Amino acid sequence: MAEPSERGPPRRQERQEPSAAADAVARQIVDASLKVHKALGPGLLESVYEACLRHELTLRGLSVRRQVPQPLEYEGLQLDAGYRLDLLVEDLVIVEVKAVEALTRLHKAQLITYLKLSGLRLGLLINFNVVLLKDGVRRLLG
Repeated sequence: MAEPSERGPPRRQERQEPSAAADAVARQIVDASLKVHKALGPGLLESVYEACLRHELTLRGLSVRRQVPQPLEYEGLQLDAGYRLDLLVEDLVIVEVKAVEALTRLHKAQLITYLKLSGLRLGLLINFNVVLLKDGVRRLLG
């Protein structure tokens, strides 16, 4: 007979919370995103929001890299599969910028994969194509 601990579905591995520094950076990113969205509103291209958000974060004194290559390693084989992080802020937080009708599980899976590949803990998925930006922001842990 199976032990009680062996019954039921396997438990998910608990994710560690990101550092206080990463959380502080994430708050700055959300605040900057709100400012950009208030100025521009929905309906523009992702590249426009990405450039404006990068500019706003840079004005706030944060280090921001745009379209950062993310290589993939498989059993010692290094692949440049063309993956790019939209924004990497302070080398702590990945930001994926979207301008879509609705965020999907695929968008979330993309960011989770980038977190896993990069070894970073915190990512923000931000959809600017919404009336209220708070409805388009998702905080994800890797």
